[in-house]
Amino acid sequence: MSLRDRLSVSLKDAMKAKDATRLMTLRLINAAIKDRDIDARSEGVDSGVSDHDLLAILSKMVKQRQESARAYEEGGRLELAEKEWAEIVIVEEFLPRQLSEREVEQAIADAIAASGANSIRDMGKVMGVLKSKYTGQLDFGKVGGMVKVQLS
Repeated sequence: MSLRDRLSVSLKDAMKAKDATRLMTLRLINAAIKDRDIDARSEGVDSGVSDHDLLAILSKMVKQRQESARAYEEGGRLELAEKEWAEIVIVEEFLPRQLSEREVEQAIADAIAASGANSIRDMGKVMGVLKSKYTGQLDFGKVGGMVKVQLS
């Protein structure tokens, strides 16, 4: 079942269960996907965005909510932080399993070998390889530092 189909089924289930938080979060996901589909159509892509792009949208949504939750916690707004964390859990259901620390290190080593990188100037090549293979499975903010260390 495609990611879009899974989202659609989950949205219907949330409506039937009257789960307000889940329903709201799934509607936000669908709105972000529709925005990207509209952008794709204006660029001449009629089929909408790919599952790879959908994973990027979901990853971005998780990252945004993590930042918001941290800001709310620092501001003493714990009820809003809890709401953000609840949304993160729902969005993460549709993302692939996150790689372990060891798997991340191996993925970086493989990407360095595949791209032929041998200095920090080749970091963009390595990140490109990682993004093409591991979108949704890595936190690229953290991975960037690890790539720098391995290339140094």
